[in-house]
Amino acid sequence: MKLTYGISDKPKFGQLIVFALQQLLAILAATIAVPAIVGNGMSQSAALFGAGVGTIVYLLFTKFKSPVFLGSSFAFIGSMTAAFAGGVSMSVGYLGLIIGAIMAGLVYVVLAIIVKFAGVGWISKLMPAVVIGPTVAIIGLSLAGNAVGDSLGNIATTDDGKYVMTTYGIVCLICAIVTLLGVVISSVYGKKMAKLIPFIIGIACGYVVAAFFTVVGTLLDIQDFIIIDFSQFANMQWYPDFTFIKAFSGSYDFGEVGSIGAYLGTIAVAYVPVALVVFAEHIADHKNLSTIIDHDLLEDPGLSRTLLGDGVGSMVGAIFGGCPNTTYGESVGCVAITGNASVITIFTTAIIAMAISFFAPFVTLLATIPSCVMGGVCITLYGFIAVSGLKMIQSVDFNDNKNVFTVSVILICGIGGMELTFGSVTITSIACALILGIIVNLVLSRKDKYDSDEEE
Repeated sequence: MKLTYGISDKPKFGQLIVFALQQLLAILAATIAVPAIVGNGMSQSAALFGAGVGTIVYLLFTKFKSPVFLGSSFAFIGSMTAAFAGGVSMSVGYLGLIIGAIMAGLVYVVLAIIVKFAGVGWISKLMPAVVIGPTVAIIGLSLAGNAVGDSLGNIATTDDGKYVMTTYGIVCLICAIVTLLGVVISSVYGKKMAKLIPFIIGIACGYVVAAFFTVVGTLLDIQDFIIIDFSQFANMQWYPDFTFIKAFSGSYDFGEVGSIGAYLGTIAVAYVPVALVVFAEHIADHKNLSTIIDHDLLEDPGLSRTLLGDGVGSMVGAIFGGCPNTTYGESVGCVAITGNASVITIFTTAIIAMAISFFAPFVTLLATIPSCVMGGVCITLYGFIAVSGLKMIQSVDFNDNKNVFTVSVILICGIGGMELTFGSVTITSIACALILGIIVNLVLSRKDKYDSDEEE
């Protein structure tokens, strides 16, 4: 696609701050959602700080050539929960978060070393466009339910899966549609700056409408109109509660797991397999981003560097925020929609994320953005990810059943939600679809050799 700002371009300072805030808004909801889901007193502002630090580490390893933000990884939610369950006291759990993230990061380091010596040619053979394209598409499509659910206020569904529309759901849908229209209209019809900040414009429009409904609902005592929870300002967390502070304070009791060795084994089983699964998603994300910016990131700066940046960034980020990080599809989608691939924008986003984590009112204000407003934004973000994947298979020959079967398997398994859980380890639907797609493609790729042998 045509980029307004390339990788090495530097927007003017005022524009840079606005672009960085837009990136922050794109990744914010998911980044602070992970610690909220895991619970156990995890700090959302600390997770935001950790994401900022992890992103800077990633940019350093990739020589400032890969424009993507690293945020809290949803794939490790089960692993983090297992880390807390593995010990007696809460401090043991926080120590487990750090140990687990280091183990997961080391998996990436080992993989990076292997790639450094083996090269990336095997990846192109293992995951050609016919495999990686639909995989990228289902990264967006698999999140479609989240975007729609958020847009409808996560209202209840019937036994057959249909949404039960309520007044609250209708109000949420109005806010989501206003946000969606704000994004698409400013992106398509906007001039100059407006075209580059569609998310800020869309979220602002949606927030104003949501605030209007909330004020009316409060004054008239109509609970279904109250979309924004302003009570969060009364319980602001004034500073990031860093994970390493909690982890190394107090005493530890490993009695329940028998020994330190057993506890470390529990953490390893929870984190290491997930890291291997996320490796596949790492490649898909960077293939997608490479297509958007028309620059092969697996070759330059190289897959070994992106893996090191992701792995070490996760380790460093988790020391502060407890959450292993990963490259964010929301960030990639933001680059695609705005045409702004400036790496300095990502760097500035990381700095702002770290800075505002100490400014409670601003973090709280961002946290009050209702899910329905973010749902309207995510419809476009996730949609762009899906379309990016489909664009990768434009040149694929679908007159050949080999390609039809490969794409079919990946799409159906991914969209259908084929997810496997073994204890505390979950192989996501994306990973399952990719693995099956690779197997089918490898099996059917022998057809060419078979036909050649037949002719001989």
